[in-house]
Amino acid sequence: MTVTGLREAKKQETRQLISDQATRLFMAKGFEQTTIAEIAEAARVAKKTVTNYFPRKEDLAFDHQDEFVASLARTVAAREPGESALSALRRDFLEAVERQDPVAGFAGPEFSRMIADSPTLSVCLRGLHDQREDALAAALAQAAGAAPEDITPRAAAAVLGGVHRVLFARIQELTLAGLGNAEIAALVGPEAAQAFALLEPSLGDYARA
Repeated sequence: MTVTGLREAKKQETRQLISDQATRLFMAKGFEQTTIAEIAEAARVAKKTVTNYFPRKEDLAFDHQDEFVASLARTVAAREPGESALSALRRDFLEAVERQDPVAGFAGPEFSRMIADSPTLSVCLRGLHDQREDALAAALAQAAGAAPEDITPRAAAAVLGGVHRVLFARIQELTLAGLGNAEIAALVGPEAAQAFALLEPSLGDYARA
């Protein structure tokens, strides 16, 4: 590796170490009860190093938030020839359920409880859902060739994003009820198909590639 490559690898290693230690402490003590100083001590770095990598404390808990926010828009942009936005999003979600993807909500009982028990993280999660919906609206507008003043992409994104919110919450609900990921996937797969089917009459042909 080059010197630059080694430096970047070291930065990524440090970032992951801080994130892992923060998550461990959050799950053990609670998000609000854990301090940046405690995280820095656990990761054996300076407090300034923690805040340099993660400007907000919430970023330590949601270290994959960029992937989450971009996920629906990316699915629409990568839809197959002849495939509508609805079909692409349904296919992608069902595949995520099959592989029990954490981005879809399969985060495990400890992490799910950490979010549910923290008012701060619960609000942050709602904000991430909002950002994901905004990104989806932009992707739908581009896919449909919509005019800037056209409200349709935003309305479609609200509906499609709403289904994803409901399904994400359902996975969290079942996780906190004590079900394992395989059991949850077996339940949520058919429920997701049913939820997306409700949108077929209105959005079945929208933004078809």
